[in-house]
Amino acid sequence: MDKQPITEKMHLEKEWFEEAKSVKSIEELSRFVDKMLNSYEHDYGTACQAIAACSVACSWLGAHVEGITGFQAGFVMWDYIRNWTKTGNECGLRLVDYDDFLYPQYEDKYDKVISELSWKAIQKKARELLDKDDGHACPEVRQHWESIVNGVVPFGYKVKDLI
Repeated sequence: MDKQPITEKMHLEKEWFEEAKSVKSIEELSRFVDKMLNSYEHDYGTACQAIAACSVACSWLGAHVEGITGFQAGFVMWDYIRNWTKTGNECGLRLVDYDDFLYPQYEDKYDKVISELSWKAIQKKARELLDKDDGHACPEVRQHWESIVNGVVPFGYKVKDLI
């Protein structure tokens, strides 16, 4: 089968993501994934969009079958991020939704705070980096790690219980 050559400028991802959200069975998912991976001659960007559309289709199917809540969908997103792009993350992650800037009740989301758990993980990682550094870290980085180990929270952040 000949693959259809496409480019990012064609913006096919818009229709792919809409189609992905409508997948309601394993058979539909299989056809969708086959279409995404085998029907197009992807460029650098469309390959990423096709893979993302496959992931979205699988997530929507799972949500349809399991009837999950939006709260549970948040867990799915974080597990996906931790197991796809941030597999080595040891200190925690944060996602900022700037749409919430439009609503005053979300002000506390934008405080420069980190949890005690994340702060302890950062300090532990800084200690590990210092211990294994064989003199190749630049002096500014090494000084920053030492400051963290010594309890100085960087970048204007404060440690606070976020729950």
